[in-house]
Amino acid sequence: MIRELHPRIFSALAWTLNGLMLVAVAAALVLTWTPEQLPYLEAATFVAAFVVAQNLQVIQHFRQHRIAFNLADIPLVLALFYLPPFAVILARLISSLIFFAGRYIRSDVGPLKPIFNVGMSTLGAASAVAVAEYAGLGAGHDPRTWLVAVLGVCAAGLMTTVLLSLMLFILNGWTSMLKAWSGFALTFIGPIMAASVGLMILIMLEATPWSAIPIVILMLTTIGLARSYMKLRRQRQILDELNNFTQLVADSVRSNRLIDATLGRLREIFAAESATVWVPAEGRYPEIRLTSSVDDVGLTDLDPVPEALQQAVIASGEPTLIGPRHGSRERRAVLEAGGLRSAILVPLRSGDEVYGCLSVADRIGGEMSTFLPVDLQLLETVAAHVSIAVDNSRLVDQLRYDAYHDPLTGLPSRRRSLAALQEALSITVPNEVVAVFMFDVDSLHEINDALGHEAGDTALKEFARRLQDHAPAASFLGRIDSDEFILQTRLASTDEALDTARRLRAAVHGPFEVGGVSVGLSAAVGVVTHPDFAADADEILKRADGATRQAKNAADGVQLYHSGLESESLRRIGLAADLRKALDRGQLEVHFQPKVRLDRALNDPGAVIGAEALVRWPHPTFGLVAPEEFIPIAGSTGQLGHLTETVLDEALRRSAAWAGDDGPLPMAVNLSPRTLADADFPDKVAALLERHGVPADRLTFEITEDDVVSGEPLLTPALDRLHEMGVRLSVDDFGTGYSSLAYLRRLPVQEIKIDLRFVQGMATDADDRAIVEAVLGLARHFAIDVVAEGIEAHQTVEQLRELHCEAGQGYYFSRPLPADRFAAWLEHQGGGTGRARLRAV
Repeated sequence: MIRELHPRIFSALAWTLNGLMLVAVAAALVLTWTPEQLPYLEAATFVAAFVVAQNLQVIQHFRQHRIAFNLADIPLVLALFYLPPFAVILARLISSLIFFAGRYIRSDVGPLKPIFNVGMSTLGAASAVAVAEYAGLGAGHDPRTWLVAVLGVCAAGLMTTVLLSLMLFILNGWTSMLKAWSGFALTFIGPIMAASVGLMILIMLEATPWSAIPIVILMLTTIGLARSYMKLRRQRQILDELNNFTQLVADSVRSNRLIDATLGRLREIFAAESATVWVPAEGRYPEIRLTSSVDDVGLTDLDPVPEALQQAVIASGEPTLIGPRHGSRERRAVLEAGGLRSAILVPLRSGDEVYGCLSVADRIGGEMSTFLPVDLQLLETVAAHVSIAVDNSRLVDQLRYDAYHDPLTGLPSRRRSLAALQEALSITVPNEVVAVFMFDVDSLHEINDALGHEAGDTALKEFARRLQDHAPAASFLGRIDSDEFILQTRLASTDEALDTARRLRAAVHGPFEVGGVSVGLSAAVGVVTHPDFAADADEILKRADGATRQAKNAADGVQLYHSGLESESLRRIGLAADLRKALDRGQLEVHFQPKVRLDRALNDPGAVIGAEALVRWPHPTFGLVAPEEFIPIAGSTGQLGHLTETVLDEALRRSAAWAGDDGPLPMAVNLSPRTLADADFPDKVAALLERHGVPADRLTFEITEDDVVSGEPLLTPALDRLHEMGVRLSVDDFGTGYSSLAYLRRLPVQEIKIDLRFVQGMATDADDRAIVEAVLGLARHFAIDVVAEGIEAHQTVEQLRELHCEAGQGYYFSRPLPADRFAAWLEHQGGGTGRARLRAV
């Protein structure tokens, strides 16, 4: 995008647009030049009228939109009747030069904007002239003339919007350009109203020139009344905002969320890009510097206002307004050096003592949107409300508490935890290690989705309580993220740290009730010790985070950090970036493994009844990367949807290509619960089925048993829609989880695949054979098809046939093959893909 280029290119493009506009203005003057004598007096009159009208712009606020009615359109209508085209354009050019030059010189702005605005206004007048010349203006009392005048003024507004949107696109990109057009659509009534007023004045002047006197009196009176009304309305709005803010402050003090509520609401009231509170360090209390900004969710410690200005306000105790027309030159220079256009800073007082500074910076709306003295008065009143809300010690302590503690659990926040950890690392005790445990609470998202965020908050508070109850003495416990806790303590050795981690994980494990529903609690635990594996707080926290991620795959849910984890993390980061490139470049491969009919009681045993599409990634550096490694990476980096659609598209394309007499080859594709949670996924499936001409009943989606059961409430809507389309659902790895066929009957399941561990153990383990036989019996009772996975021996095939298993899949028939080799395998098995379904055994 253009805005991502070098700033000099921005400037060059902007000046190019200005140059083209000036050329267009000159061309308009040349094309409309007439040898007749120029009506100097009338033209000068309209120059004055344009300047006065432009200074009488009426601004109205409507539902958070700023609507401007430019009264310069009124003299434009009259000029179209009383001046020749050349004089109209020239008068508009001269008036724009006078208006914008004076305005921008006072505002100390460079020449780019005034030149652009002059050209934009002049070309708008030229557009109105073009419409009037093309359509022709008749008598002032002719309705057709009225229509032409209105169209001319609308054309002027359209031209200025086009030019403005082009400049905004060059400087800020598509977003600002779209806002310009939405603003034009919102204020389109303005040009029509101005043209209507101009036409009424024209009719009155045509009746008698003396009507100019009452017209001027009426317009001045109307403008004065409108401005008075807007002023009163603004005052009432300010009073309402102050009343609401006062109530907000009172509620926030009671709920310990004073800073969050105050700064966020301040930014909205002043339409500012940021709002900041700064309380300098005092004695044992640390500094507080928190900012609410448009671009960040929540509060940050990135303060855009220069500290020198804040210190000056605290030292003097006087509020200050700094902007293009306000504040001393020195303060404006300091503000501009910080990249800001305008700011308001007011002191926070506790009695006669100034303890901090409250500030808002940069009003939203561009360079011409700045703060006014009335805004300074409003912020002073707001600061007084904040200061009065609590007494001296309570206010400062509350601010510090909010800055360093989690409002939900009351535990120290990430910032406070890092400081405490760094302090602990600085103290060395012989024969002791500083052990850091990071707890990542499992299934919090599922609790939020199923029972609501209030239940999730209750779960977090219960988890924190259990940790506090079972933590070793003199431990430090903090909440560093939404579902992550850190516990720091001193122990005799790393081995004792591992034992403590397992004990704590067992202590927090177990259900509790929320609204009559039993909710399970568990966590993955990463362990790091100092001085064995880390030198400072940031490093130890980073390594604890890496160990916690690995703990999710550990058998006991606990992982001690070691140097090998670092390389694994780097590998994951590299694979995530490479996977995105591989997907974009089509470098992933889809292999196919056949499904074969087994039961001799069915027609044509040994026939190929379908295939399973399996994704493979031949990495240029690491070789063949296992799906078990890169599919979780795709899920955690937002690429799983793209990956699934790629595999599904290739599978359906091959299904159609390998069609037999009975239609396309049935195809199975593995799915993740995250994909099924996408509400748009069924529509994407329908579109791909239609594109490749594959009937829905020829497509089967496979999802593991545990995913089906644990994600049932979330997955049911998508599964029901796919079932209505005719798509089949298969439960993969059946028998390894904790479900039953009766449970799965609540979902539209047509097939189950017996896990390969039971199938491969049938020949030597009577228990495995009994499990397979039981599953087949229950499946027949519920009319659900069964596929046996992992068949590798002829003896297994015969045993499954004895049990009347309908279908099988495994290396005994074929390994997963690339598309070309699978097609050749089909040819070899049955003599061509066009025949009725082929035979594999």
